[in-house]
Amino acid sequence: MTTAPGLGIGGDLRRLSDGTLGWLGRHLDHFDPFAPGRPAPGPAEREPGGAHRPAKAALELALLTHCWTRLDDAADPRRAEATARVRAIWRHPGFPRLLTADPRAAVQYRLVCAALAPTGTDDAPFRAELARLTPADLSPAGRSPYQRLELRYYADKAGVAHSVEPYADLADRNVLVELPATVLARAARRDRPRGAADRPDEPPVTVPEAYALTHSSFYLSDFARTGPGLPEDAVADAAALVARLLDHCVRHDWWDLAAELVMTQVCLGLDGPGTPEGAAAVDCLARAQRPDGSVPGRSAATRASAADPPAGYFAKAYHTTLVTALMTLLLGAAGAA
Repeated sequence: MTTAPGLGIGGDLRRLSDGTLGWLGRHLDHFDPFAPGRPAPGPAEREPGGAHRPAKAALELALLTHCWTRLDDAADPRRAEATARVRAIWRHPGFPRLLTADPRAAVQYRLVCAALAPTGTDDAPFRAELARLTPADLSPAGRSPYQRLELRYYADKAGVAHSVEPYADLADRNVLVELPATVLARAARRDRPRGAADRPDEPPVTVPEAYALTHSSFYLSDFARTGPGLPEDAVADAAALVARLLDHCVRHDWWDLAAELVMTQVCLGLDGPGTPEGAAAVDCLARAQRPDGSVPGRSAATRASAADPPAGYFAKAYHTTLVTALMTLLLGAAGAA
């Protein structure tokens, strides 16, 4: 990634980018369930001691390299090394077993694996798993609008036929459109007697709603590659809710959601760091970043300690470090455009 001065994204963002990408590159073995010297993952698809889910971590690394490749055509050796590691994992004969170890995630993991497969994996063992998907696996029946959007996004990228409705219909019923009005209705119903201003600070949405909001923006815009396909007034309402959520995340050091919400601003067509709440989020993440480049957890309340063993530290830190790295990539591409 090129984050040279002149992109207008500031020193904090450059430090976040270099630090997070560097830390991830130094820990590729932790993403690789089949790295030499590593014990084989157990039947529950977890590292020994339950440190982290190997398939999930590998799929997240693949998402980073997939977006990184699209955003930057420079010959960055860090990207090449990470992509080569993803390719090796995808070609390993043991990987399909990890994708299906948890029946609740098996359909999604198989689709994500195929959707994010790097070049050179056309004949990899995981491909056979796609043939096991049934019409029911690829049907919208019984799924929420958000779940149908997620299914369609990865099935389309994987080239798998499905029966999910068009994106325009999914967008009309998405949380990006419906949640802002829901939040206003909740506020109107809430009884706030006099003197209630010092009540505990509460987020305007639930945790599942917050992540459905961010991930919907990723899928509808293909991680900022296109517009979100929402009406202009819906974009404005969603942006206002994102601003409220970012303010809450900054006050409570909720780091991984802060990074995702800044990415959502980009996916909605906004200049994230150019907004007060986006700038505050970047500053919050920069303060959280450790000297080794990692962001030590999803939040201050759940962060890893320097005393944690390496596997335990990785399990707590890798997701937020990776999401922050992806945020910097999206912002760098937007600033260079």
